[in-house]
Amino acid sequence: MAEIKTLLFDKKEFDQMRSYHFGINWPVVYLIEDGREIYIGETVNIYGRSNQHYENPERKKLKRIHIISDEEYNKSATLDIESSLIQYMSAEGSFVLQNGNQGLLNHNYYDRQKYQAKFETIWQKLQEMSLVKKDLVQIKNSDLFKYSPYKSLTEDQIIVARSIFKDIKENKEKTFVVNGKPGTGKTILAVYLAKFLKEKEETKNLEIALVVPMTSLRKTIRKVFSQVKGLKTSMVIGPNEVVNKNYDILIVDEAHRLKQRKNIANYQSFDITNKKLDLDNSGTELDWILKSSKHQIFFYDKNQTIKPADVRPRKFTQMNAVHYDLTSQQRISAGEEYINFIDDLFDLKNLSKYSFPNYDLRFYEDIHKMVDDIKKKDLELKLCRIVAGYAWEWKSKNNPNIHDIEIDGLKLFWNSTNQDWVNSKNAINEVGCIHTVQGYDLNYVGVIIGPELSYDEENNKLIINSDNYMDTNGWRGITDPLELERYIINIYKTLLTRGIKGTFIYAVDKKLAEYFKNKINNKEKEEKIISLVRSPYADKFEMVSVPLFESVGCGELMYADPTVQEMISVRKDYMSKGSKYFVLRTKGDSMNKAGINDGDLVLCVKNYRPEEGKKVVALIGDDATIKEYRRENGYLVLKPNSSNSEHKPLKFKTNEEVRMQGVVVRVLDKNEIWF
Repeated sequence: MAEIKTLLFDKKEFDQMRSYHFGINWPVVYLIEDGREIYIGETVNIYGRSNQHYENPERKKLKRIHIISDEEYNKSATLDIESSLIQYMSAEGSFVLQNGNQGLLNHNYYDRQKYQAKFETIWQKLQEMSLVKKDLVQIKNSDLFKYSPYKSLTEDQIIVARSIFKDIKENKEKTFVVNGKPGTGKTILAVYLAKFLKEKEETKNLEIALVVPMTSLRKTIRKVFSQVKGLKTSMVIGPNEVVNKNYDILIVDEAHRLKQRKNIANYQSFDITNKKLDLDNSGTELDWILKSSKHQIFFYDKNQTIKPADVRPRKFTQMNAVHYDLTSQQRISAGEEYINFIDDLFDLKNLSKYSFPNYDLRFYEDIHKMVDDIKKKDLELKLCRIVAGYAWEWKSKNNPNIHDIEIDGLKLFWNSTNQDWVNSKNAINEVGCIHTVQGYDLNYVGVIIGPELSYDEENNKLIINSDNYMDTNGWRGITDPLELERYIINIYKTLLTRGIKGTFIYAVDKKLAEYFKNKINNKEKEEKIISLVRSPYADKFEMVSVPLFESVGCGELMYADPTVQEMISVRKDYMSKGSKYFVLRTKGDSMNKAGINDGDLVLCVKNYRPEEGKKVVALIGDDATIKEYRRENGYLVLKPNSSNSEHKPLKFKTNEEVRMQGVVVRVLDKNEIWF
């Protein structure tokens, strides 16, 4: 079990580390802090590493060192925990990090789930020590966590960053285009590069800025920069601001939203900027960036151009640039396969090859139920939103008492703000449009597909009803119906790729609804069949039959039915020799912050005397529950670990009032189970 040993960060105290059980030749994680700044690291020799840090003037001024150790730690585990601490503490805000930004790399290793559970315990101890205040779920939903320059990078992100830095350092290349579909981490890499380049000796004195074309996202990224050492809010600018300086490097996020002189709000201002750069009226925001900087790094997705004002894709392909591709999916838990599914869904292709057993994809015929379900998810997870295509007038803009959208008696309002709408106070009761969510991550998204899109079942073709498309700047001046179709479909592809954990869909047009219903509900049926057949893990690992009991309360107490419902096969390497195991199906949300959700199957080991801090299966009379086991002030306490504040700790005076039955080992992945 993890322990945290705290010492003064003073050379006179270092001898205590030499005699400490984990002080030499054992992997540990450590924090050095003074209440304002912190350094996070890992080492196999904390005594020697502390002496090295003490020679660094920045570290020497810190006051305390906290050594996090565990009998079960190995090098991979400490690297992973160090990475998690850097990411969460940089976003938590209690400290300014002294750590550099050389790139944290995501990697897998044996039994990683166990060490990630240990990390949650470490975080709780840090909260008890008042080193951090916010919980992990709260931090994970924050913009600073999502766009932090300390985020773990995928291998392809690391390769792109190093290649671009090498070429800039050697002055080999001038222009770079980083292509990536939704969720491949374009914004994460853009923010990372801004900090990385400001830290490297070869580039730290260069004039660098991050250009964000979308006002709402620009405001969000400025908030992130304001809380990161070495970055300034003035480094985050709009396209029209690039003419104010001569930049060495301009990093451009969401480059597909750069504008040309077509269907824009202020032609005069646009023309003035063109004139400053000796460009005629055909000049675009892309041209402004090229003219105002020595090096340019564009993060781009041609399939996210959504209106005539966006610079045409051919302008990017015609540039003399080095192109890179990001492919690893970082947003959507279903991975790149889900992105391909959405593409094929709108391209009317065969969808039989797709299945998403771990992604919550649903089609709704009842708009009321979809909205209610999104609101329930928001209560549980936060950051769940309803969005729609621009198929209804924005009446509430001029009169907030008049609703904008009405479907089957349900009256809805468009977003009341364009500035950081997803995080605004009343967002869960409003409907966001493409301009408020592009570039953002949501836990769940409910997408209303409006009447501007229909389906011709006889010819298997999507139909655009332009009279129902209300974004004036989205259709004015378009003479080619295929161009308008491309924009509208790109909008829906973008909206449908915002959800990390799940996507709910409702279509107004009945023919289109039938098309989606057949395609998506068929997928759900296939997934149910898949979940009942032999697990692919059975061919790789030895499997053991374990009894399944239904069910155990993760919330209200539930009757503990002693009847074995069925036997299921579980990987043998999840179990220790000589111990007895069983599986429970959970109900409720009192342990959702510990990763145990409603309907999960959890593997448990029989244990009548569990250690403090374990997630236990406890019997209270004839009722069973899963809670965290603690002893406080002479009481035996069963604590919830939930985002739902209604769940309260249960206190007992003696072991006779509550009987321990087992300890939760892990939540089982449905792919690993053979019924």
